[in-house]
Amino acid sequence: MLYYSTNNQSPKVDFKQATINGQAPDKGLYFPDNIQQLSPDLIKNIKVLDKEDIAYKVISPYVGNTIPGEDLKRIVRETIDFPFPLVNVENDIDALELYHGPTLAFKDVGARFMSRCLGYFLRNNDKKVTVLVATSGDTGGAVAHGFLNVEGVDVVILYPAGKVSKVQELQLTTLGNNIKAIEVDGSFDDCQAMVKQAFADEALNAEVFLTSANSINVARWLPQQFYYFFAYQQWQKNEPPVISVPSGNFGNICAGLLANYSGLPVKHFIAACNANDVVPHYLETEEYTPKQSVSTMSNAMDVANPSNFVRILELFHHQFKDVKDRISSYSISDADTQTALKNVYTTYNYLMDPHGAVGYIGLKKYFAESGVNPEGIFLETAHPVKFYDVVEPVIKQEVPIPVAIQSLMTKEKTSIKMSADYEDLKTLLLA
Repeated sequence: MLYYSTNNQSPKVDFKQATINGQAPDKGLYFPDNIQQLSPDLIKNIKVLDKEDIAYKVISPYVGNTIPGEDLKRIVRETIDFPFPLVNVENDIDALELYHGPTLAFKDVGARFMSRCLGYFLRNNDKKVTVLVATSGDTGGAVAHGFLNVEGVDVVILYPAGKVSKVQELQLTTLGNNIKAIEVDGSFDDCQAMVKQAFADEALNAEVFLTSANSINVARWLPQQFYYFFAYQQWQKNEPPVISVPSGNFGNICAGLLANYSGLPVKHFIAACNANDVVPHYLETEEYTPKQSVSTMSNAMDVANPSNFVRILELFHHQFKDVKDRISSYSISDADTQTALKNVYTTYNYLMDPHGAVGYIGLKKYFAESGVNPEGIFLETAHPVKFYDVVEPVIKQEVPIPVAIQSLMTKEKTSIKMSADYEDLKTLLLA
């Protein structure tokens, strides 16, 4: 399996080089040049297969021969050694809970897989690697924990000051060791722009061995397919599900679309967005217009120029009709998010986080507008405790705090404050 750049100005590379590079030299994103169809037997027998078998069969074509089979099986096993339950919420609507990993967020899967792949690739490397990543919330904690104390790797995480939850901030600012947190006076889009500029800076890259751990990296993006297969494994209905994905940088839903393209049965996808509505606007008008991001209570999706949307366009060969046939998208307000959080908790005794609530509303909107039989799944992407400061005032109760978070709440953050000026970041990286 080789990967080409979406900008088509860089040489094709294998999975190892795409992982190490992070972003292609021409500033494009790496994309597989051959999406293989999965064996029909995988879908036919999915109910009786182990999670590890499913994940290995899904990812091995993309890894190719860059990691031996036994090592890849170990990486997969360590990546998914926690549950991914499909929980009924109401009638024929289920929540796929993706927050049972070490940092209580769906991004644990991609971060754990990538850290182990990169560790394998760099095992004999004598030059230290700097993993540079921007986060709107959950990526930072997942990457920090995934790479904590990995030999030969330093991690630099940029996050927007005052725009992540307290728990999210503590998860990425209290580890120390090889993890450095940069608190940027700006938005997530500012952080992401600084990271992209660093990868495009030839002088910097001549001095510092940089790679990315955002979902622009294929090793972060591709394993997110796993939990769509785990959801289907647990799905009890005769018809394939409609799946609603809370969407910010669009890596998660892009992985689901890739799984579907390669053979996983899914009836339809919904990209559920908050007030940052660039994709809903595109699907209405065929005009893609990035804008300044807006702060919302579902802060991990406060992205106004989603990096991975170019991969979705690539998957559908830039055919607007094909994209629109496969995806619906809605922009959900904070007021509606709060209402859904309260109503679902009161009526069904199920507590969503704000991002899952956006996914739930997107699913309900699609059923109401399309007339499709309402059987579907929404993704619960993070534990509600990560957003207790916005959830508790809505439900008028305290969110139970897991043991792992209890110890975190007593720690003090350590961060480096920085302006949104790229030159400040470059100076830090060179130092």
